[in-house]
Amino acid sequence: MGLLLSSLQQTLMKFTGYQARILLLGLDAAGKTTILYKLKLNETVTTIPTIGFNVETVEPIRNVTFTVWDVGGQDRIRVLWKHYYLNTDGLIFVVDSADPERFLEASSELSAILESDEMRGVPFVVLANKQDLPGSRQPGELSEELGLRKMRGHQWHVQGCCATTGDGLAEGLEKLTDLVKQFKKGKPF
Repeated sequence: MGLLLSSLQQTLMKFTGYQARILLLGLDAAGKTTILYKLKLNETVTTIPTIGFNVETVEPIRNVTFTVWDVGGQDRIRVLWKHYYLNTDGLIFVVDSADPERFLEASSELSAILESDEMRGVPFVVLANKQDLPGSRQPGELSEELGLRKMRGHQWHVQGCCATTGDGLAEGLEKLTDLVKQFKKGKPF
């Protein structure tokens, strides 16, 4: 019976497309909202610090729809992140790759997210934003700085990007799409 339902779901997805719930998190001023609206509108918008959340539907790849929840990253708002974890299929964690003084804080927050029961096994992509700025860390360097190789139980990828130009965003979302599809295949119905 489970095999029949799985086959039916796969067939229906060919007609309706693939949908997933994605969390967009990171420290304040990392570029989360700029990334969200670059993906949604293909425009660079002037943003203010997010108090609360933004939610948008984006189609990073044909027949793939992500409902993206961009939650504010200020210190006092981060305690609310846990209320958004339930039913998350993937995580985009944005890091300002030109701000090494906050890498330890970013690593700590990412670890806390991934240790939550609701986020067990959820794949993630780290967007190493602001690659256009002098001194920004390359994706490989950033993965070391964040201690990603020590994290277990999650598939992940680090993608360099620039939110204002859109460079690297499509590649990051393509990788996230692949990781989310693998993750959802393994979930029991």
